[in-house]
Amino acid sequence: MKQLIKKYRRAGLAVLIMTIMVIGAAYAKEIEKGATSYAPVDIKEDFASTMARMKAAKPEIMKRQMDLLNERYDLSDRPARDVTMSRGKAVQEGVRIKLQGGMTWERLASISPEEIREQNLFPPGFFPLPFPNHPEGGMLFPKFMIDEITKQEERDLTRFDLDFDLPDHVLPEFPAPIYLTTRPDLGDVSQGKLVTIMNYYELFNGILNPKQLEGLRLLVTPFPQQQFNQTEDRRSEKPSRGVACFDCHANGHTIASTHLVGDIRPQEFRHRLDTPTLRGVNIQRLFGSQRALKSIEDFTEFEQRAAYFDGDPVIATKKGVNILERGSQVHFMAEFQSILDFPPAPKLNIYGKLDPAKATPAELQGEALFNGKAQCAVCHPAPYYTDNSMHNLKTERFYQPRMINGRMASADGPIKTFPLRGIKDSPPYLHDDRLLTLEDTVEFFNLVLQLGLTEQEKMDLVVFMRVL
Repeated sequence: MKQLIKKYRRAGLAVLIMTIMVIGAAYAKEIEKGATSYAPVDIKEDFASTMARMKAAKPEIMKRQMDLLNERYDLSDRPARDVTMSRGKAVQEGVRIKLQGGMTWERLASISPEEIREQNLFPPGFFPLPFPNHPEGGMLFPKFMIDEITKQEERDLTRFDLDFDLPDHVLPEFPAPIYLTTRPDLGDVSQGKLVTIMNYYELFNGILNPKQLEGLRLLVTPFPQQQFNQTEDRRSEKPSRGVACFDCHANGHTIASTHLVGDIRPQEFRHRLDTPTLRGVNIQRLFGSQRALKSIEDFTEFEQRAAYFDGDPVIATKKGVNILERGSQVHFMAEFQSILDFPPAPKLNIYGKLDPAKATPAELQGEALFNGKAQCAVCHPAPYYTDNSMHNLKTERFYQPRMINGRMASADGPIKTFPLRGIKDSPPYLHDDRLLTLEDTVEFFNLVLQLGLTEQEKMDLVVFMRVL
């Protein structure tokens, strides 16, 4: 380029060439970005009209999403024999991702990423999973959570425009047990109840210290949120008090409630979010969907100021942002979250590894594979089975970018290494819910990492992860 400018300098064309390049580059960037980073603030349509329009559109939107799910997955209820979550809910078994055109997992694993990309062989269930209405987004809750919150608090988390899409049997158990690092002798302290603003005091007074108890109160207190507030652009039929932290992280765990990450634009590139468990959050060092937050205090404050409002502080001001006081409220909330423990794992020793005297041959073989051929321990080392880092799987090697129900399936970028302790309690899997079972997860990594696992090795890995 410098030579070209020098050549035409005397002819007076250098400025013209540079101008054309700048304009061209600006145009290229323009077509790659959205029209604006902000949500509309000054709504022109009255609420009754908005609700009527979105209610009318709901059946077709949900049909489109359910058609996608049924095309991708076997959604049947197939519980594993003698395998349950911590409080007794059956764990679903088997690979649920559907293959097309007579393809087998063995054959697919033998094909190079380039061939899979060229021949369009990447399984549909391995693509990013869109939100039920991706252009709309927002917090969305399973019906069992909606029903229990309505029963206890007479607060309605129903959205008039959308229903939750995944079936209950592939979701975590509800209500989940609560284990505390400070009182392991008590076991599950939830007493089988969903902890809310209505019962937190009677359940935890005398177990928590005053700071932790106040932190829990704030975690179960509803505050205004993007879809649940008093404004004309809410998505609840009646004006709402909002949502609580523990509406998504019910009992400090997860119910797989979902929304879109707040820190990506434009809308079609935003990830569907799998709500992670808060169990063992004290041993984690990266927080937020892009892992830019380095403490649970940072994350707690960020959630209230930005994540509740799709990362838009303008909207937050309009709808009633809850500014927490860092030195007391944020600290108290973080202090309670930091004592949420992983569920018991009786077969693990003090180093977080299998006790040979308690483990089965299949479990021991799975552990050997986990630490060896399968390379799981590279990112998920004992005792908590996380390296507290991020890794880019580069799944875009396997497919051409495409739009799927409003979600642009392209590069995922780096994703956090979540702890695998208690992993059987936290379906579905990966950062956007795209994998329904542990078997699906093993097939995904076998393909993406090109591990060459046999069928027996895959089964042994699943058996091992179930005891973590």
